[in-house]
Amino acid sequence: MLDNQHPFFSIIIPTYNVEGLLPRALESVLIQDFEDIEVIIMDGDSSDHTLAIANRKSNKDSRVKVFSEKDNGIYDAMNKAIGIAKGDYLFFLGSDDVFYDQTILSQVYSSLAQNPVHVLYGNVYSDRFNGIYDGEFSVEKLYFKNICHQSIFFSNTVFKKTGLFNLKYKAHADYDHNMKWFLDKAITFRYDEMIISNYADGGFSSINGDLVFKKNKKLLFVWRSFGQVSIMFLLKILMPKRLNNVCRVFSKVKRSMNVDTVKTKTHD
Repeated sequence: MLDNQHPFFSIIIPTYNVEGLLPRALESVLIQDFEDIEVIIMDGDSSDHTLAIANRKSNKDSRVKVFSEKDNGIYDAMNKAIGIAKGDYLFFLGSDDVFYDQTILSQVYSSLAQNPVHVLYGNVYSDRFNGIYDGEFSVEKLYFKNICHQSIFFSNTVFKKTGLFNLKYKAHADYDHNMKWFLDKAITFRYDEMIISNYADGGFSSINGDLVFKKNKKLLFVWRSFGQVSIMFLLKILMPKRLNNVCRVFSKVKRSMNVDTVKTKTHD
């Protein structure tokens, strides 16, 4: 039974002038065999036919809800949608992305019903990554790679714990947020070995750098992960050149000691 006031999933699609992309993304959601969903199209005041396309779908399917106003970028749109969403779990789908097949939401629902967690993540498929990206993450792996938000389902309680996406990070606010929940011991999460979506190369974060996040990343990670990774790993992050020099010195000393040991044995 569908409950428009309290759906299980809120599928959030931020849009801005994507008339050529939205129909395919939206269709991949509406053909899902799990129907207890709402679809929130959070538009940034598009000037093309994006709104017309969204409104036509909304008129035919009450699960589709359309909002449009100027925003401060994709993460601002996502934050606004979080405040509107009524679902138990939230998922952010790019307007150029699609669900991997029509059974994804039913698979995720079954997984969460059997073993509920605050965050469930899987994989995406993308030509950019030459296939499947990117398996289960460890704390160390998260420093070097991000988890695609197109593979993550968030309980609606997560953002009360982590806060919203930080708008000072224009292209990698999702990476910053992923570090928050992944490194918060109060938030439960689980990896499920399924492909959630087809991730399109050329999305905003994939083609735009984020100098502010790049500058802050090391300290953010060290602060949040302290006690969860080895001191040596943190030193490698903070002082890679110095640590490499120290390691080279130790290696030379060790080799020298081995040579001296061999000479002593030979003389004996």
